[in-house]
Amino acid sequence: MPVLNDLPEIYSIIELAKRRQVSVFLVGGFLRDQHLKRQARKGADFDFIVTDGAIAFARAFAKKVRGAFVLLDKESGCARVARKLPGGLWTYDFADLRAKDIAGDIRKRDFTINTFVVDLMKLRGNDDILSACRRNPKALADVRARTIRMTGSGAFDDDPLRLLRAYSLSAQTGFSIASSTLAAIRPRVLLIRNASPERVREELFKIFETSRAAVTMRSMARSGLLFAIIPQLKLLESVPKGGYHHLNVWQHSLCALVEFEKLLRSMAGRAQLPDYLAEIVGGGHSRSALIKFACLLHDTGKPETRRNLPDGRVSFHSHERVGRDITRIICRQLKLSTAERYVLEDMVALHLRPGYLTNFKKAPDRMVFRFMRDAKEEAVSLLLLSLADQRATRGPLTSPQDIQHHANIVLPLIELFFAKKREKPFVRLIDGDDLIKELKLAPGPQFKVILAAVEEAQHLGKVKVRAEALAFARQEARNFNPDLSVEKAVFKEGGRHEDQRH
Repeated sequence: MPVLNDLPEIYSIIELAKRRQVSVFLVGGFLRDQHLKRQARKGADFDFIVTDGAIAFARAFAKKVRGAFVLLDKESGCARVARKLPGGLWTYDFADLRAKDIAGDIRKRDFTINTFVVDLMKLRGNDDILSACRRNPKALADVRARTIRMTGSGAFDDDPLRLLRAYSLSAQTGFSIASSTLAAIRPRVLLIRNASPERVREELFKIFETSRAAVTMRSMARSGLLFAIIPQLKLLESVPKGGYHHLNVWQHSLCALVEFEKLLRSMAGRAQLPDYLAEIVGGGHSRSALIKFACLLHDTGKPETRRNLPDGRVSFHSHERVGRDITRIICRQLKLSTAERYVLEDMVALHLRPGYLTNFKKAPDRMVFRFMRDAKEEAVSLLLLSLADQRATRGPLTSPQDIQHHANIVLPLIELFFAKKREKPFVRLIDGDDLIKELKLAPGPQFKVILAAVEEAQHLGKVKVRAEALAFARQEARNFNPDLSVEKAVFKEGGRHEDQRH
């Protein structure tokens, strides 16, 4: 069992509390997990109650330990400090006392399994943390029964975020939500819109970071809570299944998430892939979690773009671009970081591109290059999303051979991406100065087109030395069409692809 000495920066909190003349209590999840003997693989999360000025306390603590301060909810008096330590990322959440004393505050907490509490001001360095917990038979009983149960009838009315936290706790612990608690959630789902977007975002990503994201999202959809948070997903239920699909678009999106989680398990041993997926893209969230979110968002453009064709087929032309715009709105509503928003927008906008490559027995080198160039660091994310998307497409017009061919094209490209990362950095044979000095060209939009063409030729081995690059650039300059938009001229790849298939 952990003692006070085992907890990083706890002494800094105690010292700061004494100086500011406040009391600080360690509560909730960390203590619960110690009862479960669950050890965080990379860091841990701590929750503290401060008797006065939690936000100011968090700011002072962040400054003291050189951590990152994040304001979670100004109105509720809640803030976070994140710090990278050798053991991983450690987060410290501080919240104001919500009652006259700690006993009253504990009665107002969300779920019984989170009602463990330790008064830090009464601990000594060799004290056993769990022995210091107040006796709490209800909490211990529900921990042993692996049940998430609200503390009282007013739990969700006091803080609507708890509606979502029930599911995030379920995803993280594998516990079941008590039937009485589910019954209290369903009529209150719209209350979640009163919670701050930042807090909602963090609970959602706690779910995406687990291996139980798909089953949890399905449960949230059943209660209506997921659609109260992201109403754009509710519209997907209105788009029926087609020839290539065995599910409506919402069910297909959820199935894509199921398939992605299966992929994670089956590909866990692939070199470099686990580190790639665990990389923090922005906002403290992993690339893997963002791909899971993209599984739910990739077809959000379909309700708006659905068209019945004269031959009886259905088209979703440009649904990826409409979906990108919808994704931008959702990301802004949830206040994701700019980096995360760009990644999600790109995944939705480009999610059909790997499918274009599977229209060939062997993907043309030129198309592979253009895909890798446009997808950049998210190439593997898109390839995995495409695999999950394809495996979630099992209508009467989709055959096992189609799915296998898709995998035969896509899986080697994942290896290619990592192989290219190990190569020496690419160095252009010529640049804009060469176009001015050697070809006597005036700077303008054609430079981007010409240099992109030369770069592609260099990657494909068509030009290998500077003289060949200059000759190629000269020919491209002669062929440049000023009436063609730069975006089209720089080979934004399209391709033959049946919209109703994906």
